[in-house]
Amino acid sequence: MIRHIVFFTAQTGEIERVRAGLSLLTGNPHALTLEIGTNVKSDQLGNEVDLVVYGEFEDAAALAAYKAHPAYQASIDIVRPIREMRIAADFDSQNAVKSPLPLS
Repeated sequence: MIRHIVFFTAQTGEIERVRAGLSLLTGNPHALTLEIGTNVKSDQLGNEVDLVVYGEFEDAAALAAYKAHPAYQASIDIVRPIREMRIAADFDSQNAVKSPLPLS
């Protein structure tokens, strides 16, 4: 399974429009799970992120199909002009560290 996480910071006064634009992604049928969350900003070291997109995909092909779907481009068209920061990461959960590793 591929986990897809994207962090967004909205321009001043645009968080609701960014959230609405990102909500279009929920209509994309290629994700097993897709959530748009608002950062509760409880971290003492950094609260710059406004919104988070979290998705789970069966495999890399499903993630590629998600990115090729018209809802993905429609979301980009709305969000890109009114966001400040976007950081994305994808990882294969089968290869993720799930217990402490030995320190060298």
